[in-house]
Amino acid sequence: MTLVLNTATTILPVDDAARARGFYADTLGLPHRGMTNDGSDIFGNEGGPMLQLMPVTDGKHSGHTALSFEVREIEKTVQEMSAHGVMFQDYDLPDLKTENHICTTDVEKCAWFMDTENNVLCVHESLGVQAEYQL
Repeated sequence: MTLVLNTATTILPVDDAARARGFYADTLGLPHRGMTNDGSDIFGNEGGPMLQLMPVTDGKHSGHTALSFEVREIEKTVQEMSAHGVMFQDYDLPDLKTENHICTTDVEKCAWFMDTENNVLCVHESLGVQAEYQL
C-alpha cells in the first residue's frame, strides 16, 4: 500500500463555521469547494491537498502548528497578509526569535499566525538547504 500526500486532507476544528469560512475564503483567499454532509467546509484545488474545517463543540484546538503553507518571498507574503488583517505572532525565546514576525533558521524562514478559531497556522519559505531527518 502507498499513500499519496499530494491529495491528503488536513482537518482543522472550528468553533464558528461561518466565521472560519470567511477567514479562509476571504482573508486567506483559499478556494471554497463546498460543504460535506456533516457541515464541514472544504477548501482546495482539484487534485491537490484539501483543507476541511470541521465544526466542533468542545473548543479543543492544538497548541502547536496545525497547518503550514509553503510560500516564496515570505517577507512579501507577511506584508500582504498583514494588509488583509492577519495578525502574526512574535516570539523572543531562547530557541525561537522572530524579527518583523519572521523566524529564520538554517533551512527555512517561518511566520506564525492564528486563524479565527485559535488554530496555529504558519507560512514558511525553504532556504534551499536539505534538512536532515532521523526516523
